[in-house]
Amino acid sequence: MSKIETYIAYMMELVTNPKHGYDQIHRWGEDYDCSSAIITAVQTVIPVKDAGATYTGNMRKAFEKCGFISIPCKNGLPTLCRGDILLNEKYHAAMFIGGGKVAQFSSNENGRATGGQTGDQTGRESGTMPLYNYSKGWDYVLRYQEKEDIIVNVELRQIQLGSQCPEVGTVQTLLNALGYLGKNGKPLTVDHLFGQNVEYAVKNFQKAHGIGQDGIVGAKTWPAILKADY
Repeated sequence: MSKIETYIAYMMELVTNPKHGYDQIHRWGEDYDCSSAIITAVQTVIPVKDAGATYTGNMRKAFEKCGFISIPCKNGLPTLCRGDILLNEKYHAAMFIGGGKVAQFSSNENGRATGGQTGDQTGRESGTMPLYNYSKGWDYVLRYQEKEDIIVNVELRQIQLGSQCPEVGTVQTLLNALGYLGKNGKPLTVDHLFGQNVEYAVKNFQKAHGIGQDGIVGAKTWPAILKADY
C-alpha cells in the first residue's frame, strides 16, 4: 500500500470510529480536532509531526519539509488528487479522499470547540461529506509527492580480499560517502583493489547493519550498501 493510501486508511478509521469525538483541548486521542486528526493520520507513514506540525498554522511548513507541495488556492481549488489536504491556515483542515468527498473533524455535540463529552456524541463530530467551498476559504492544498522506487536488476559480482575490479571501486566510493574508514583510519583510496583497509571498512559496515562480519561484499552486503542512507 502506498503512503497516501495508508494515511487515508488511518484517517478513515479515525472519522468512522464513534470513540473519537471533536475537542481542541484533548485533541491527540481519543478526541481530535481538524488538524490533529490529519497530522496523526499522516504521521503513521510520513513524519510531519516530528517536523513540527501541531496545528493549522504550522502544518504547511512542516508538511513541505516532508515531501508535500503547497498549491495556493487564490483562484479556487485545483483539480484534487486523493490524499490532498485542504488547508485554511487559521481555521480548518480536511482531507480529500476521492469520489468528491472529504474526511474531517468539525465540532463537538454542542457545536463548539471544547467542553463536549469524549467520543462522537452525535455521529456528526467527524465523518465524510461532499467536497465543499469552505466559508472562510481554503488557503492551500497540500499534496504529497510520492516517489516511486525504480528497480534495476544488475548483476554484481561477489568481491572480497584480493579482488581487483570496477565493483571494488564502487564499494570504496560508497563506503567513503557513508563515512567508513580503513584500518589505517583514513578514507579508502579508490584504486579498485580490495585490500585490508577495504575489508576493515566492509566489516564495520556489516556490523552496523546486522550482517555477518565476513568482510565479503555479496548477496546480503551489496543491497545494504546500495540502499544505505547517504
